[in-house]
Amino acid sequence: MASQPVPLLGPRLAADVVAMAREGAMIRLDYTQASLSLVDRVIETLRREEPPLEAVTPVILRFGAYTGEVLVRTAGAVWVDFDTDQRGTFGQPFGIRAPDGRVWNPLGKALKRYQNGPEDSLRLFCLAVTGQSRQ
Repeated sequence: MASQPVPLLGPRLAADVVAMAREGAMIRLDYTQASLSLVDRVIETLRREEPPLEAVTPVILRFGAYTGEVLVRTAGAVWVDFDTDQRGTFGQPFGIRAPDGRVWNPLGKALKRYQNGPEDSLRLFCLAVTGQSRQ
């Protein structure tokens, strides 16, 4: 997946899922934090259909990239390549760095949202990254 430079790959994957949601489900994702509630609902609908994880992983990772791009556009985060240790910890080749210097894994968080359900909400993840959540 990481054949392109990360600053291009994250936004491209996000744009892919925005187009897919618009064309396939008539859902408008506008890169706002509020739109992550829609993403949570879409992922929950997928969960209820119970497809195998391998079948939905590409789209779930794109929803994770969308989540990262929301943070880039609204909270000043930047896309970063994970180093070897971070790749081992996060299981993904790239993620975001928040303005406070913390590194986050939105792609992995989207997979957790699919696997674990609402307790791993992407909307709440975004609020945690931006320091707006006390949960």
